[in-house]
Amino acid sequence: MINRVLIRIKVIQLLYSYLLIENHFMLESQPSAPTKEKRFAYSLYLDMLVLMVRVAEEIEKRGGYRPLEDTRFIKKILADEKLKSLLGKYRYEAFPLEGAVSSVVDAVKESGVYKNYIKNMDADQGDDDQVWERLFNLVIMVNPLLNNLFTRRENYTLRGVDRMREMMQTTFENFYSSRDNIDDALRTLAKSMDKARELYFRLLILPVELTNLREMQLDDNRNKYVPTDEDLNPNMRFVDNQLVEALRNDPDINDYVERNKLSWLPDERVMLERLLKEIMESDIYYDYMNFPETDYHTDCEFWRNVFKHIIFHSEEFLETLETQSVFWNDDLEIIGTFFLKTLKRFEESGPDCHPILPMYKDDEDASFGRQLFSEVVKNKDVYRRYIHDTIKKDKWDADRLAFMDVVIAMTALAEIINFPKIPLAVSINEYIEIAKSYSTAKSGAFLNGILYSITNKLREEGKINK
Repeated sequence: MINRVLIRIKVIQLLYSYLLIENHFMLESQPSAPTKEKRFAYSLYLDMLVLMVRVAEEIEKRGGYRPLEDTRFIKKILADEKLKSLLGKYRYEAFPLEGAVSSVVDAVKESGVYKNYIKNMDADQGDDDQVWERLFNLVIMVNPLLNNLFTRRENYTLRGVDRMREMMQTTFENFYSSRDNIDDALRTLAKSMDKARELYFRLLILPVELTNLREMQLDDNRNKYVPTDEDLNPNMRFVDNQLVEALRNDPDINDYVERNKLSWLPDERVMLERLLKEIMESDIYYDYMNFPETDYHTDCEFWRNVFKHIIFHSEEFLETLETQSVFWNDDLEIIGTFFLKTLKRFEESGPDCHPILPMYKDDEDASFGRQLFSEVVKNKDVYRRYIHDTIKKDKWDADRLAFMDVVIAMTALAEIINFPKIPLAVSINEYIEIAKSYSTAKSGAFLNGILYSITNKLREEGKINK
C-alpha cells in the first residue's frame, strides 16, 4: 500500500526541513583574550578529549571490537580538525596525561556505567548518547592519578579545572542537540508512514459513515410529524449498497478501526453532511438511484465514481484532511490510487473476500525509507561535493540552486549508490518526476543532467556497477 514512490517523497520532504535547520557539532573554541587560567583550562579540555579517545581505543571486547570507540560521541570528536591535529601532534610528542591512561582505562572497565552500557548493548538496547558524559563525571574526573597530573600542569588552578568541566558540559550539550536529531527524524518518518496507513483506512470507512449518516437522515424523515410518502417509503438503494456492507463487515478494517479508534462522524459531522449533500445532488447519484436494477458490480462502480469525481475534488474534504494531518494532502494522490485498487479487489473477489492491502509489499520496502534517509544524512557532505564538482563543469550556477533540488539530488545519489538492486534508470526517472512536482520548472532538466554526469563518473571510478 505504501510504495517506494510515496516513501521517496516522504524522505525528501523530511530531509528538506531536517537539513535546512540541522545543527553542526563543534568543539569549544579557543577563548578570546585568554588569561593564563583560561589557556590552562582550554589546553586541559582538549587533552581530556584526547584521553577519552585513548580510553576508547584501549578497551576491547572479545574479537577485538572496541565498543566505546564505536560510539557517536567519539566519532564526532574524531571528525573535528582541532582534535585531529592534536592527535597527530601526540604521535611525536609526549601526551601530558599519558601517566593516567592505564588507570583510567581500568577504572572505566570496572565501572557500573560501562558494564551497564555493554549489558544493554548485548541485549540490543544500547543507547550510547550519554555514556561518555556519565563516564566523564562518575569515573574519569574522580580518578586520583589523573587529578594529580592536573596539578603538575603549567598555570594549574582549581578554577581552571572547573572551567574545563564547564567546557566539557557544553560539549556534551552541543553533542545532544547536534546529533542531527536523526532518531527524532526517523520517528517522524515512521509516524508519517503510519498516518498514510491511517488515511487508507479512513477512506475505506468513509462510505460506511456516509451511509450511516444517510440512514440517520432517513430515520429522522420517517419520524416527522407529518411524513410524506417518500419519507415513509424512501429509495433504499444507497444505504443497501453491497460494497458498503462488505466494507462494514471486513475483519481487517474492523480490527484496524477498533485498535486506532477511527471515525469521521464525531468530529467531522458537518463535513460529512456537506459531502453527502454534494453526492446526492450529483448526476452520479441520480443515475445510480434510477437504474432499473443494480448488482454488486454496479454498487462498486458507484463508489469508485463518487470518490474519483466528487470526494477527491471536494474542497471541504481536502481542507479537513489538511487540518487532521500535515501529511495527508500530499499522500492523497498515491493512497487514493491504492484505495480505488482495493475497491476493485473487493469487486473482483466478491463481497466475502478480505482484500485489504498490506502496509508494505515486503520487508525491503518496509526498511527502504529509514535506510534511504540515514544514507543521505551519513553521506550528505560527500553527495554535496559530487553535486558541486559537477556543477562547476556545467552551465548551472551553484549559488542559485534551489535547496529542494540539492536535497532531491542527494537522495537520488543515496539510492543509486546504496541500493544496487534498483535499476539506475528507475531511480533517475523517479527523482526527475519528484523534482518536477516539488521544485521549480527547470528542476527536472537540472536533475537529469546532474545525475547522469555524476553516475557516469561513479561508474568510471567503479563506485557503482549498474
